[in-house]
Amino acid sequence: MAESKPRPPVVVVLGHVDHGKTTLLDFIRKTTRANREIGGITQDIGAYEATIEGESFHTDKITFIDTPGHEAFSRLRSRGASLADIAVLVIDANDSIMPQTREAIAVIKEAGIPYIVAINKIDREGANIEKVKKDLLKEDVQLEDFGGKIAAVPISAKIGTGVPDLLEAILFVAHSRKLSYSETAEEEIYVLEVHHTKAGPSVSAIIKNGHLNAGENIFAGEMSCKVRALLGDNGARLDKVIPSQPFVILGFKELPEVGSKITKKDAHENVAKAKAEDIRSRETMFDAQERTLNIVLKVESQGSLEAIEDRLKKNERINIVSSAIGEITKSDILLAKVAKAVIVGFSTNLSKETITLADQEKVVIKTYKIIYELIDELEEVSTLIETQEAKKKSLKGEAKIKAVFTIAEASIAGVEVTVGKLSIGDAVELYREGKLISDSKISSIKQQAKATKEVKRGEEAGIGLETALDIRAGDVIKSYSI
Repeated sequence: MAESKPRPPVVVVLGHVDHGKTTLLDFIRKTTRANREIGGITQDIGAYEATIEGESFHTDKITFIDTPGHEAFSRLRSRGASLADIAVLVIDANDSIMPQTREAIAVIKEAGIPYIVAINKIDREGANIEKVKKDLLKEDVQLEDFGGKIAAVPISAKIGTGVPDLLEAILFVAHSRKLSYSETAEEEIYVLEVHHTKAGPSVSAIIKNGHLNAGENIFAGEMSCKVRALLGDNGARLDKVIPSQPFVILGFKELPEVGSKITKKDAHENVAKAKAEDIRSRETMFDAQERTLNIVLKVESQGSLEAIEDRLKKNERINIVSSAIGEITKSDILLAKVAKAVIVGFSTNLSKETITLADQEKVVIKTYKIIYELIDELEEVSTLIETQEAKKKSLKGEAKIKAVFTIAEASIAGVEVTVGKLSIGDAVELYREGKLISDSKISSIKQQAKATKEVKRGEEAGIGLETALDIRAGDVIKSYSI
């Protein structure tokens, strides 16, 4: 069995905009490590290691992950929390609970990690620590003061009051969790940030288990890399990194996706399979595009693009035909016309020529300055589509496919009707394990080799479909009258 060693905790700091996350991290960085920054390559690493003096826990080190605080970037915050062992929720003692505070609490709970509340700005006039604690109770945050298990530490990130207590609380929680790692275990390495630098693509990462040596071959999704250099969070070259070290990888020719897992095994085959599944999924969407809202998405930045895409992809009735960073162009309009899509822009430019062409081609363009207005309006439209569709069609019948036969190169479904009836000309949907696969129309029905117009509940028949589908035994056909 591989030897297990104590591992420093990885901590993510979350909270509302302007509640003091960056100020807290800056104070910790300055007071817990020497000024040994080398060059500028590690300025945006997204994580750093702090050494805490005078503590007697299993480790004297803490790795902090820095995350964006803007309300739209829940995906980035969630990604940070998923890599972390412990979270620190920063709350302004004056403002108390704000929208992104609630969002951060949800992210932490979803990640299933322990957390500590840092009640910040206690040095300012109007600070009300007790109000914050009572407001947290309303959010189902069970503090130690009220019989719960979550510590609340009053601090001033600006002048450092209470920060040593906060660091001690972090180490105490880490000690109780008995965090450990093995250098011989399969590596767990994740991409935190990516940047183009003078030295080439720079990939900031954090390691949770195993180890990584300079010179090794690694993979991140489709990207492969021979590690040319490993740099610590201070910019110094490293021969090897171990958990919970934040570090930079030099050697990638292209930038991998933020959040992707780095492995020493070639994952190209799995990526290809995933792509094939994605293509099949998209083809199914386009087959049924009358039931979806197709959009061409143009956004001003990568962060906003990720946040918007992450939310919209959860809605089955919204199909993102294309998404990119930059202004809305003539090409976008032509694509939207072909795809019968609406162009959606967020904080992006729109020229008079583009507006004129959109009018000529009868393409709708909607632009927004606030992300949640964009998301809310699109989801309202998708709900309207669903309501209209429900009014247009009603379930006539349902049948289970018991066998599939090939006659004259056409697939015939041998079915047993379990609900209602099936009739020639009915629109049908094909379901597999409860998921919609595709749709078609009934072109023929035969019972005991004789053609018939319909088949009723409890009866068996051979069903021919207007379009060739990948039908399998065990699938379910639902028939609708429109």
